[in-house]
Amino acid sequence: MNEVLDETDIRILQLLQQNARLTNKEIGEKLNKTATPIYERIKRLQEQGYIKGYIAVLDHKKIGFGMMAFTQVHIRNHSHENLSHFVDDIIKFDEVLECYQMSGEYDYLLKVAIKDLEAYHDFLMNKLFKVVPLGSVQTTFVLKEAKRDAGFPLTLNKKKGK
Repeated sequence: MNEVLDETDIRILQLLQQNARLTNKEIGEKLNKTATPIYERIKRLQEQGYIKGYIAVLDHKKIGFGMMAFTQVHIRNHSHENLSHFVDDIIKFDEVLECYQMSGEYDYLLKVAIKDLEAYHDFLMNKLFKVVPLGSVQTTFVLKEAKRDAGFPLTLNKKKGK
């Protein structure tokens, strides 16, 4: 069972979300603590599953993915086998950065990174449409990115009466 996070844990998570390359010493300096307790706290946060991993956020255009698309997918047959097969296959496609099962009209929302419209067409025809029978697909293309933040807003939850 996960422990309640204290103010130091929250600050560590906030700092790591802003810059995961900070050293334990640098985090400690910002929090007026030494590196050793910071190391122990980060280790505990990882073991408890609060920290899932560390990534570099890349400029998708500079690495050849000039287009981002959000694709909503409706599966024709909602059998457990069909839904599992869809997820098992879709997560293997390099173009799919994120996949969410959704409530509402569409079953899944995919975040797709592609070079251009031709590459998206190729993704649809040679990958997505071959997974399971689909009812419908609706795609919207990102025209301009106004905000992209992988971090979560974290605050200290204080118990009532304290």
